[in-house]
Amino acid sequence: MYESVTELLKLYYICVNMLDISTKIDKIIIYQYKGLLQVRVISGMAKGTKLESIDSLSTRPTLDRVKEALFNIIQPYIQDAKVLDLFAGSGALGIEALSRGAKHCVFCEKSHEAIQKVRSNIQKTHLESKALILQKDYRKCLQEMRGEVFNIIFLDPPYRFNIAVEAVERIAEEKLLAKDGIIVIETDDEKREIQELEKINIEVKDIRKYGRVKLLFLVERG
Repeated sequence: MYESVTELLKLYYICVNMLDISTKIDKIIIYQYKGLLQVRVISGMAKGTKLESIDSLSTRPTLDRVKEALFNIIQPYIQDAKVLDLFAGSGALGIEALSRGAKHCVFCEKSHEAIQKVRSNIQKTHLESKALILQKDYRKCLQEMRGEVFNIIFLDPPYRFNIAVEAVERIAEEKLLAKDGIIVIETDDEKREIQELEKINIEVKDIRKYGRVKLLFLVERG
């Protein structure tokens, strides 16, 4: 079939190189995946505390580099702020805000497994006196918060559910955002979100992109 031993050797080395490249890619993917689950508090009174996370596609942790960039942007809003972490997951965003000086945070999450992680993480960071944990669907949580006003609201729902804009609509209807407050949405499709947000009395103040992750910063329309 082959005219010489040289051709056979060439084919052999091509196959070996392909396997080697495939192995390296697998290692990179595994490394990045594990990295996503190693969540920690970046700054403040609980700095360096490792937080428990969840091995689940529906509770995607925010990468440390994205979280650090996010909190650098919203730092002026944090001191003594009332915070709502609506799709809390493991509670990493709300805990980071409390660690940096926020006054109080409501953690809302419907998953029983996630709520257990939130409770554990709040205990590890000794922030129990500043936290309210609600195991509820986000709609029921927003109804229950009627009459409250928040300086910072985090919206980090599972990408595939496409419910961030509906949550913003309900927040606007219930008047839950303080006059000088900010809403932060984490999404993978900012164009879709922005198009839908145009129908609401909310202004997109800033957009930041970190690879697949996009952060939208929303304020009340002036």
